[in-house]
Amino acid sequence: MAAARRVRVPWWALAVVVTVVVVVTGLLPADDARELATRTVPVLVFVAALTVTAEMCAGAGLFDAGARFAARAARGRRPVLWLLVVALATLSTAVLSLDTTAVLLTPVVIALARQTRSHPLPWALLVLALANTASLVLPVSNLTNLLADHTLRAQHVNYLALMWAPALASIVVTVVVLAVRDRAAVAGTYEPPPVRLPKDRGLLVLTAVAVAAMAVAFVVGAPPAPTAVVAAVALTGATWLRRRAFPVPAADLVPWRTLLVVAGLFAAVATAHAHGLGDVLADVAGSGNGFADLLRLAGVGAGTSNAVNNLPAYLAMEPAAGSDPLRVGALLIGTGVGPLITPWGSLATILWWQRCRWVMLPVNARSIVVQGLVLAPLTVVAAVAALAV
Repeated sequence: MAAARRVRVPWWALAVVVTVVVVVTGLLPADDARELATRTVPVLVFVAALTVTAEMCAGAGLFDAGARFAARAARGRRPVLWLLVVALATLSTAVLSLDTTAVLLTPVVIALARQTRSHPLPWALLVLALANTASLVLPVSNLTNLLADHTLRAQHVNYLALMWAPALASIVVTVVVLAVRDRAAVAGTYEPPPVRLPKDRGLLVLTAVAVAAMAVAFVVGAPPAPTAVVAAVALTGATWLRRRAFPVPAADLVPWRTLLVVAGLFAAVATAHAHGLGDVLADVAGSGNGFADLLRLAGVGAGTSNAVNNLPAYLAMEPAAGSDPLRVGALLIGTGVGPLITPWGSLATILWWQRCRWVMLPVNARSIVVQGLVLAPLTVVAAVAALAV
């Protein structure tokens, strides 16, 4: 008799079941559920809108144009090209989030490396590193930042004023470490690739202007969700009016599966907190806001992120940080910069690995782990030191 066919339940369906069960059964108290929805629904709307915006940018050729500009501007000097890719990855992560960098910039940089006869793996690993370590720049750079920004605003603390130094420290350490490690791979010269004109120059310019305007809006403190929705609607409308094909099927523009999984994580962690998880983690994370105290909290956040993933790690440990801005910042460092060691530490790493396979670049887990074991401790310590100072 043939073996019974195993039915695989998709993660998004499991997340829906979990969410419904904890709410209907009262495991998640009604007041806690309402508070959770009030806080997280705008975050999920932002993620949906920013994903649409990023897809429209990719469809208009914005990432390709940035890579081609870098290849021409470097004038055949591979070290200069490497620094320009650093700038491109940092900018993409800061404005369009780490997941966008992992999904949309990774294949572009790999293609650029191949066109310039550079070994693609170090370039891909550079993008992976910056997708995580550059994710402290703005509230919109990382989903955990958005969650923390809610707490910081309640304390009348400006996110940029608190996190600019840790963000800069983590980026600088990443660039220095990888520049030393990959000095041989990024040395020498290359033949610049031929110039390619964009398919729709007008749409490309419009997209670039929209992204620049959105970046300015985020920096000056505009509400993330409405700003991203306006950008998504504008770019989707422009793409349709100019009769350009969407980069993905319309039904897949909004990452509804991912959103359902994230909502399920929110509900599961909130339920665990309602039953005492916060007290346990508070004992592990300690208290105080001296350098050693902040490093302990960031270290626990990084370790938990690498064990289970940074989003549930942040949600689980948020009460341990409390309302002290320095402790909130330390937790952001641990869960934003720290999850570099395991392939599942952050969603960006998972998506990056998938994209590498999609473009036929074989990457084993060892490459991720070895890079993370070097970068994670150095970037976390440097960022916490910058925060404490």
